[in-house]
Amino acid sequence: MSPVIVWLIIFVLLMALAYYVTRLIGKDQEGNRHDTGLAILEFGRAFPNEAIRSLHVTADAEAIFVRLYGSKAGFMRSRRSHYACHLIAPGRVRVFPLPNAKGFSVEFLDAPTQNGTFVFSSEKEAAEVSLWLLDNYVNIPDRGADETSEAPAEPDASGGSVSPDRAN
Repeated sequence: MSPVIVWLIIFVLLMALAYYVTRLIGKDQEGNRHDTGLAILEFGRAFPNEAIRSLHVTADAEAIFVRLYGSKAGFMRSRRSHYACHLIAPGRVRVFPLPNAKGFSVEFLDAPTQNGTFVFSSEKEAAEVSLWLLDNYVNIPDRGADETSEAPAEPDASGGSVSPDRAN
């Protein structure tokens, strides 16, 4: 067999191996984008004193909303090989509905580079995330003032007050 044919076969085999390896690497990188374990580690490294309650990943896996204890929230945006983490301060986020119920638009007042439109895999997940983002929007001192300024319950016919559990 001539040396040209041998080198041609070796070249083709090397090209096939290179193609196969690049395909494997591409699938591995795609898998890392959906890895919530990596997201937990990244957020924990950025904010070590915050306890995570739950994570909600967008449908395209480019963003993760983080629910924290104490009515706090966080946000992570995928930046290829790492996440940009942001802790949302109470009252510093605005949520706007989209025509599609599976998503919403968010404006971060402290980090305008993170603003965007986010779509989730289900309407239920989008509603849950928007609700706790809006819960974060209510300032904690304001919430305490509202709870203490409630009017006392009206007395019922027997002279006692009616509790919400006993109301008809």
